[in-house]
Amino acid sequence: MTSLLFRDRSAAHSGRVSFIELFFDLVFVFAITQLSHSLLAHFTPRGALETVLLLLAVWWVWIYTSWVTNWMNPESGPVRVMLFVLMLVGLGLTTSLPQAFSSPVHGLIFAGCYVAMQVGRSLFMAISVRGHSYENHLNFIRISVWFATSGIFWIWGAFSSGDLRLGLWAVALLIEYIGPRAFYWIPVIGKSSFASWDVDGEHLAERCGLFVIIALGESILVMGASFAHEALSLDTTLAFLQSFVTCIAMWWLYFGLTASKASHKIAHAELPGELAQVAYTYIHLLLVAGIILTAVGDEHVLMHPHEEAGIVNIASILGGPALYLLGNLLFIRVTASKWAPLHLLGIVALAGVGAGAFYCALPLNALGLAFVSAAVLVVVSLVEPWLYRRLSAKA
Repeated sequence: MTSLLFRDRSAAHSGRVSFIELFFDLVFVFAITQLSHSLLAHFTPRGALETVLLLLAVWWVWIYTSWVTNWMNPESGPVRVMLFVLMLVGLGLTTSLPQAFSSPVHGLIFAGCYVAMQVGRSLFMAISVRGHSYENHLNFIRISVWFATSGIFWIWGAFSSGDLRLGLWAVALLIEYIGPRAFYWIPVIGKSSFASWDVDGEHLAERCGLFVIIALGESILVMGASFAHEALSLDTTLAFLQSFVTCIAMWWLYFGLTASKASHKIAHAELPGELAQVAYTYIHLLLVAGIILTAVGDEHVLMHPHEEAGIVNIASILGGPALYLLGNLLFIRVTASKWAPLHLLGIVALAGVGAGAFYCALPLNALGLAFVSAAVLVVVSLVEPWLYRRLSAKA
């Protein structure tokens, strides 16, 4: 019975993502929608900071669950029940996102659901793997202790307000994000090791690729809904086409250049847990954040194509693609041990245009900025693979 709880690592089943994992991801489709709409409605330094914090929390719930289903068999009864419970509690977390900082009730719902998901899932794993792998049993005890510790700050923050809530929740996330790099060290039983994190690299790579698809899907939903509600004109049509081209370029950069090579690399890595932690647990967050910020910029362009290039336009329209390029650049560096020079040049170009628009009053409105960002992404997506192949051939 115990063996049925664990994923089949045979070649025939390696890397396969189950239907229930895809079903579970629907909660996070809603979460990405909530975050992008909240950022669009409150695009201020404070609103951006709060959205970043909430995104960090949402990503951390999802990626830890993906690590769990990397070991556990989602088709087994107990694991399915665990995922269904996480979905229910996750819906509570997701519905509270827009008012998590402004409402005492919603703040408590968000923090309570978050802590329940993180601690509950970790305890489930600690119990489930005890007879299968004592080392992983200790690992999940360590993780449970770290989440319980951060949970104190989550709940304390929920009963606070304003800057204190923001600060306490930031401390909670800092504890959690340090945890993997500190190998979840706790007194008496010590710390974990990369050798004990025996992951199915192909499965984790596909799971993270699917989350990128979720984020890109949110971009398509945003552009479609916004275009449908705006009066049909040349400007809105151009803005719609630009946002679509941007989305295609983002897809091409990740799935056409890096995803398949990274999947092969982690599948054959000596310590797949180390690569999985850096490349997928941490770096993918930059990719998702870049897509969300770009979607916010696309919606803003569709609604206000002639608006002057202020800080909001520059941060979203240019900052989103720049953040995405940075994430992809680091992903390539970690998984291929190579730098992607066109990515770096693209980031510099976007930063230069943004600085020129803000400080030198370049004659670019929101639609003009959008076309610049789309052009940069298209050039990088077309030229970088060719350059990458040439550099690989010479090596």
